[in-house]
Amino acid sequence: MNTMLLTAAQDMMLNVNWLDVLMAVIPVLLLIILLGVMKVSGDKSAVLTLVATIIIGIVGFKFPIADTGLAVWYGILKAIFPILIIIVMAIFSYQILVYTKKMEIIKSQFTSISSDKCIQVLLLTWGFGGLLEGMAGFGTAVAIPAAILISLGFKPVFAAVVSLIANSVATGFGAVGTPVIVLAQQAGVESIQTLSTQIVVQLSPLMFIIPFILLFMTDSRMKSVPRHIILSILVGGVSLFVQYIAARHMGAETPAILGSIASIIVIIAYAKLFPTKEDKENKREKEHFTSSQILKAWSVYGLILLLVILTSPILPFRASLMEMVSTTWTFSIFDSTAGEALNRSLSVYWLVDTGVLLFLGSIIGGLIQGASIGELFKLLGKVLKMQYKTIITVCSLIALSSIMDFCGMIGVLGIALATLTGPLYPLFAPTVGCLGTFLTGSDTSSNILFGKLQASVAHATGADPSWLAAANTAGATGGKIISPQSIAVATSACGQQGQEGAIMKKAIPFALIYIVVAGLMVYFVPKIVGAVVF
Repeated sequence: MNTMLLTAAQDMMLNVNWLDVLMAVIPVLLLIILLGVMKVSGDKSAVLTLVATIIIGIVGFKFPIADTGLAVWYGILKAIFPILIIIVMAIFSYQILVYTKKMEIIKSQFTSISSDKCIQVLLLTWGFGGLLEGMAGFGTAVAIPAAILISLGFKPVFAAVVSLIANSVATGFGAVGTPVIVLAQQAGVESIQTLSTQIVVQLSPLMFIIPFILLFMTDSRMKSVPRHIILSILVGGVSLFVQYIAARHMGAETPAILGSIASIIVIIAYAKLFPTKEDKENKREKEHFTSSQILKAWSVYGLILLLVILTSPILPFRASLMEMVSTTWTFSIFDSTAGEALNRSLSVYWLVDTGVLLFLGSIIGGLIQGASIGELFKLLGKVLKMQYKTIITVCSLIALSSIMDFCGMIGVLGIALATLTGPLYPLFAPTVGCLGTFLTGSDTSSNILFGKLQASVAHATGADPSWLAAANTAGATGGKIISPQSIAVATSACGQQGQEGAIMKKAIPFALIYIVVAGLMVYFVPKIVGAVVF
């Protein structure tokens, strides 16, 4: 196999224009330098990088000016539907709870489970966040847990970073398995169950490592490490077992959802079985609420989850609802890779759109909690004003990723990495997926961009196409930790606009650990097992 890898790498090297590679990498490096080194705010960094990308695309890649404009407009629409709507509505849902003072009940309930900060962080980010990712995705799993953590007294930057780190493993099967379903189509993999199972296997060590990192970040005292290890093994073990069974026997739709529910149960059980001294002392002093008060407090998030479940592919209502009300935009944009103009469509199915569901759940829940419709829309207006920097940031980032896609920059970077790594390519296959998510902010988009590349390399080298395709998603989940779009969601939820660079610097080491572990799994498991059969 190594000989075949080397031959394939040599063939690809002949087709790589290294000047194109140099130009294609400029937007990536510029964004990292502006955010991480020069500490320029996210909105300004994104706009400057967008301008640079437009110039490189037109001058360096000879991309038509008219198509550049269409690519920018296409990117802005992709940013609005669904990313920005979800960001705004996720924050809106939180602000309703603050306005109606029902957040105090939710806070009290979390602290009643355990006063241990480690339990609270793990429950909110890994458990509740994973559930949100599995059902809705698109930033909800970062925005909502981060906002609740701040209300519990955690520092905003800490809340942002732990939410980003936790929103990694679950994204492989986020939004009811959308990334894996798309990957199977792009890579030509017939068995969704096999692909899903391989993704779980590749991510298995990280199901133990990420919970430990979250716990250690919350409490870094050495005397707490044994407890962190035990809890990480319990949570990671149940996550791995449930996700593996769900992936192997059900497919891509449910691993993140069922794994997160199982994790929540284990975390709560652990908190009750091993209470802290403070929990034991304050047991009689804890405030008790009526069932009505609890239902009202959870009505916003409860309704959101209910609406997401009812409109998910798991139930039969989705197809009918999608046909009722929808809007489609179609763009004919030149694609450098294809060498011709291709039609790209963007459709919004209003009755199943996650942003709309968040809006409906928030409005209905807010009314249940006692707010008037006028008060709720006034509050929504305030949230929109607060998020103008995030709107600029996300629109600019998605627009520049669209240009990089259409003019061929992203493809050039992927092929260059495959060429440079040669026989060691499987070790770096997750890095390709990570690059895709870093540039686009989406695991699904990364799979669209590089799923075919991974399968092509596998076919050329005699590797298992499904295994290398799975590696793309494994790496893409790690890329979510440092994706500028995800960081923009976190800073918005935490009110830390302008701190994107500081958050990225804190998150980068964890993303590197993540990608290294994923790479080692992709490279060594086939060698140990002998054949990738799951």
